[in-house]
This record gives sequence, C-alpha cells and structure tokens, in this order.
Amino acid sequence: MDKLYTVTDLATEFAITPRAVRFYESKGLITSQRVGRTRIYTKRERARLKIILRSKRVGFTLANVKAYLELYDTDHSKLKQILVLLSGSRQRITELQQQQDELKVMLDELSKMETEAIGDLKAQGLDPEEALAEFEASLSENSKAAE
Repeated sequence: MDKLYTVTDLATEFAITPRAVRFYESKGLITSQRVGRTRIYTKRERARLKIILRSKRVGFTLANVKAYLELYDTDHSKLKQILVLLSGSRQRITELQQQQDELKVMLDELSKMETEAIGDLKAQGLDPEEALAEFEASLSENSKAAE
C-alpha cells in the first residue's frame, strides 16, 4: 500500500503552512480523500505539490501550473508535458533575463548617484561615512520622539 500523507505531513515536509496545502486543493491543483474529518493525500498528490512549489519558486503562475498538471493526467507519453515544460522554462528564462538587464541598469544608475553624493560630501570637507552615520542616527532619534 502506498504511503498516505496528512495536511500536516505535507506542510512540514515542504516547509509551507497547512493553509497553503488547503489553498492548492481549493484551486483544484491537488485533491484529498477524507478519512473522517482528516484530509489524506496520496503519493501522487505529494508529487503534484512538489511540482506546484517548484513552479512557484521559478515564477510560474497558478494557471501555468494547472495547465501543466492537467497534461500530467492526460498525456501518458509525457511528450506534450515535456514540451510544455521546455517552452514555459524558456519563456520564463527570457523574462528573468530581461528583468536582470533592467536591474543592472538601475543598479548602475544608483551607483552613479552614490558616487556623486560621496563626491559632494567630500567637496564640503565631510567624511561621507561619518556624515551618513550621523544623519541616520538623527533620523532614528526623530522617529523615536514621534512615537
């Protein structure tokens, strides 16, 4: 007989909340059987949850995951499932590379702003790190006084 899992078993194993397990069930991504009032999940549902969480970590939407899991049920050759995975992965890689490029531009701009601010402080005869520490301390004191 296959091993069976409770909500708590799955939540603990995957470091998620029991509520998350129930959420994925409410979205039709996994299903449970009932033994009394206890939800019981099979090895198959555990595997599906693992796919869901992995897909979520790399940024796939629940709609993407649901479509993929539906193939998991209907495509016994797994060819279509593999092709969907390949296509989706490549699309997500492209999106993340674009985001990475955008982040690089922002980081470069922020670095330039930082360098200019340091130069301006030095031009005024101030040590940038000391001036910043004093400024942040004064902000902290002001926020405590406001409470």
